[in-house]
Amino acid sequence: MYLQIMEQIRHRIAIGDWVAGHELPSIRVLAAELQVSVITIKRSYLELERDGVIVTRQGKGSFVAEGAGLSNRLQHEELDAHLSAAAEIGHVLGLTGAELEKRLHRAVQKGDRKS
Repeated sequence: MYLQIMEQIRHRIAIGDWVAGHELPSIRVLAAELQVSVITIKRSYLELERDGVIVTRQGKGSFVAEGAGLSNRLQHEELDAHLSAAAEIGHVLGLTGAELEKRLHRAVQKGDRKS
């Protein structure tokens, strides 16, 4: 569950909903909203802080970390996660790397036509 919470927070930052300096909900408030334990939220926040995504200021709360390119870095990490998932699915389906590349290339071309 804490991983899902971390991914949701990373996603909000990546898409620009939460910018550098944005105050995150308190651990207790978020735990109540999501109906999970305070320990689960605390673990999520600790991992995000360890990864440099958020900073916690004693007595003030947790905030999106300041730093050039944080949103961009998180977008790239999210893309890599999706590509890894696609590669896993391709493996399960028995696709070769070349077949998977071909499908990705088709998806890119299809996206280009929509633009």
